Amino acid sequence: MPDVSTRDIVYIALFAALVAALGALPPLTLVTGVPITAQSMGAMLAGAVLGARRGALSQLLFLLLVAAGLTLLAGGRGGLGVFAGPTGGFLLSWPVAAYVIGWLHERFWDRLNFALSLGIILLGGVVVVYAIGNAWLSYAAPMPYLKATLAAGPFLPGDLLKAVLSASVALTVRRTYPLIVPPSRD
Repeated sequence: MPDVSTRDIVYIALFAALVAALGALPPLTLVTGVPITAQSMGAMLAGAVLGARRGALSQLLFLLLVAAGLTLLAGGRGGLGVFAGPTGGFLLSWPVAAYVIGWLHERFWDRLNFALSLGIILLGGVVVVYAIGNAWLSYAAPMPYLKATLAAGPFLPGDLLKAVLSASVALTVRRTYPLIVPPSRD
């Protein structure tokens, strides 16, 4: 593993704090009647802005703070118990989602545009998160995987909105203060 610089540590801590701050925002209730929280957008932003390694580490740091008992999750939740509950898989998917999003943003850096960034964020921030989260929900609830997947359906509009916002922010940061270094073409 490459060395972690002081700058890396600052970015990792900053994005862990961003996820905590997103938990303080009141939930948005869409037409579906399902309350949507902003915290999962933190994993999308972390990967898209910081890249694979730093993005995933920021989400791991956030989850370690939650596991240590800090009430950083939406609704003032924290502690190890949240990981054993039905939504624990969604939480545990955040570092994986940030890594996938960051890795793909790094790989396609030279031709990154809004549509590509949005597609990458949807893949990592929705498909990966739902695959892991629904698998855990299926186990913890217990219910068949298909039923768990259908139960997550009302959250899709909110996640699509978060993906659009994340892609917009990621491209703005890319233009003004790029934090991702594209892989060398040697």
